[in-house]
Amino acid sequence: MLTAFFASSLAVLALASPVFDLTSPADILTRSDLISSSCSTSGSASCHNTTSQSNLCCFESPGGLLLQTQFWDTNPSTGPSTSWTIHGLWPDNCDGTYEDTCDPSRAYTGINTLLTNQGASDTLSYMNTYWVDINGQNEQFWEHEWSKHGTCMSTLKTSCLPSGSPKGAEAVAFFQTVVRLFKTLPTYTWLSNAGITPSTSNTYTLSQLTSAIRAGYGHTPALDCTSGALNQISYYYNLKGSIIDGTFVPIDAPSAGSCSSSGIKYTPKSGGGGGGTNPGDLPSKAHIQAISGGSSVGGLLTAGTWSTQTLATMTLSGTSSSFTMVSSKGNCGVSGGALTCGSGVTATTFSAVTSGSNLLLASGGSTSFTSDGTPSGSTVYTVYTGSSHSQDFTLSIVSA
Repeated sequence: MLTAFFASSLAVLALASPVFDLTSPADILTRSDLISSSCSTSGSASCHNTTSQSNLCCFESPGGLLLQTQFWDTNPSTGPSTSWTIHGLWPDNCDGTYEDTCDPSRAYTGINTLLTNQGASDTLSYMNTYWVDINGQNEQFWEHEWSKHGTCMSTLKTSCLPSGSPKGAEAVAFFQTVVRLFKTLPTYTWLSNAGITPSTSNTYTLSQLTSAIRAGYGHTPALDCTSGALNQISYYYNLKGSIIDGTFVPIDAPSAGSCSSSGIKYTPKSGGGGGGTNPGDLPSKAHIQAISGGSSVGGLLTAGTWSTQTLATMTLSGTSSSFTMVSSKGNCGVSGGALTCGSGVTATTFSAVTSGSNLLLASGGSTSFTSDGTPSGSTVYTVYTGSSHSQDFTLSIVSA
């Protein structure tokens, strides 16, 4: 997680504006989709109470130091070329420690389905653009962030939810809150406003970077680098009220990140997320990701079936106009309209079709695939060519 944090530091951290009130209409995606905590936001901010707090449904503890972390992935690249992407929202304790994976019974799978079924499809659509995994496995990334960090938030315990809340409502609220908070933190724009844009040759000092962020955010974040290149930023907050609809109070990072004081690179994204290839280039190793309703919903396993579990790594041989596909089980081919991969399967010659930023798998020149349902959890479905079954989708080739 992050760096040492000393309790004595809290005494000098000013709770200054701006604050981000998640009950403000301007900050809410779809208010009707958001459950209410009924918590007041007029009390003490987390980590700043002077008396013991008994109602931890309305006071985040022990993880009252909250980090909104963002990635700048360049090779492979993720997300738009002019935006950072979401890593997560982490609850650190106020003494330099943190909890993780606090409630395995709530380690929900099928986040796509969970959000869709509870009216948060707008949040899901946004996540598929701005909260993306470097290997194209968004579903697994979201499951990890929720189970490791979200389940440790005291204000999101199921006992804190309104009576009659559907299963997983607290996870839906978590993802909605992270998205709304991320929208208030346009890192790329703040840096650009100071003349700091991605470059293959320019370098910057830590002071230049933090000053640019302070001009927009009002506080100093923590910047992390890998091999001298900026790749992560963490914004720190305390919280008044609940994660669901409380007020996030920004503070200075209690300790610096890993970037050096000078010579920091801010390199451009390579384009074509997941491998740095152009959309029309055929990678030699790839995950085949399913896209339904504009959102990523799992992809292909080694047997060629559709699932939200860990995707298979396929080997592609040929060119975008004519190639074969092999999984660890064997050749992939279409027989009787069904896609299978395995020993004894006759390889089908596929092609790839560029569609926007996606490189779509095509069989017989068609990018249409269908199944008898949308998978979630451990459920898998057979993939068929054409559109003769109930669930239509496309298959995107994402470099592994």
